[in-house]
Amino acid sequence: QVQVVDSGGGLVQPGGSLRLSCAASGFISDHYGIGWFRQAPGKEREGVSCINRDDGKTRYLDSVKGRFTISRDNAKNTVYLQMNSLKPEDTAVYYCAADPYFSWCTLQKDDYNYWGQGTQVTVSS
Repeated sequence: QVQVVDSGGGLVQPGGSLRLSCAASGFISDHYGIGWFRQAPGKEREGVSCINRDDGKTRYLDSVKGRFTISRDNAKNTVYLQMNSLKPEDTAVYYCAADPYFSWCTLQKDDYNYWGQGTQVTVSS
């Protein structure tokens, strides 16, 4: 049984940092991707970043490139999203998702079947 648990949100001032964690378990093989998505009030859920569990290939939303870094610790079955230089527009509920992929993880929410419960990130002074 696949389980995805996300955590690490909070309140931070503009320019600050947060690190989100995603623990995924229950996959039969190592060939799956982990994605981070976010949804602000009244907006569509959008893909922020993803990483392949086996080879570590990554993708980023253009607006977070250079500020966010996704990484993995396979020994702990955990993926991290380090968020630096946070802006008020980064405020959203952040969700972790997982699913087997073909060659490279995607930032499309419809490609993921397993989701965490979400964690709130608020960037405000």
